[in-house]
Amino acid sequence: MWKSGFQWIFLIMGTIIGAGYASGRELWQFFGKESGLAIVLFTIIFSLCCYTIMKVSYEQKTEHFMPLLEKLVGARWASIYDILIMLYLFTTTVVMLAGGSTSLEAFGFSYWGGMILFCVCIVIIFFKGVQGMITINTLLTPLLILGLLATLLIFIGHDQGVMPLFEKLQRNWPSAFTFTSLNVLSLVAVLAAVGKKIKSIEEIKIASIGSGLIIGFLSFVYNRALLFVESEMSHYEIPLFAIMKSFPYLMSFIMTILLISAIYTTAVSSILGFLARIKEAVGLPLPILAVLLLLIMVPFTMVGFSTLIAVLYPIYGILNLYLLAGILAYPIINRYKSE
Repeated sequence: MWKSGFQWIFLIMGTIIGAGYASGRELWQFFGKESGLAIVLFTIIFSLCCYTIMKVSYEQKTEHFMPLLEKLVGARWASIYDILIMLYLFTTTVVMLAGGSTSLEAFGFSYWGGMILFCVCIVIIFFKGVQGMITINTLLTPLLILGLLATLLIFIGHDQGVMPLFEKLQRNWPSAFTFTSLNVLSLVAVLAAVGKKIKSIEEIKIASIGSGLIIGFLSFVYNRALLFVESEMSHYEIPLFAIMKSFPYLMSFIMTILLISAIYTTAVSSILGFLARIKEAVGLPLPILAVLLLLIMVPFTMVGFSTLIAVLYPIYGILNLYLLAGILAYPIINRYKSE
């Protein structure tokens, strides 16, 4: 039970902590100043969403997200969100590819050299199918969380001055809903793909509460660290590098590797969610589908990493509010239906 619960925690975290989140760009886009309450609300809402999504996926024994959507928002809206999720997974993976290639430039790779290497590593994992994705998340995500948290705490504690835990004004609290709704699509796509592998309600509880607490605490610490480098944010494509500019080279080297790992796990998760939806209709093996999909995606990466996040993520955050409402309301509505 506990082993499976932590396995799902790492899958959830590996799905969420990708190029946008791990780099700091996504957090800064939604939070920033006056966001302490927003992050607390996000933690609670995120846990509730994970629980509902996993529970319905478990009950329906899902292999892709369409049956889950029909339960959450009904058949009519499910067809709309079916298209939206496919578009979201596509564009999110484009963001991951751009972020991965940009990060590999720190190791001397050219943009396109890093892109090729990153894509090859993505395709390799699909020779192991769904279990391969679960395994890679279980291995890499704990290292990423610990490394990122350690880096942020060291930065905050190293002569950064005093900053109150919560500012007097908390006017940014609505961002809790848009930030959660942004991440809901990837959660629906990935968790629905493993519905058949979930064995009990107990492991769902462990996964939903555990992932919520981890992502909430990490978001709070990360947001505080970003506030210290607010004036330098415009000079960095990846805000994490602004935080690490004074760190020893070895520390920066390790964190760059972990950042690439975060981007990689999210890219793999997004592609799996996309391919799980179309594989029955197309009838090709997952590795071949992954290659074809990546060939279509790569040209879109030229738009730029920070530009993609700044433009696309707020739009998705707003469009997904209805789906978020459906997820949060589902336990209440379903309870009355069963009585």
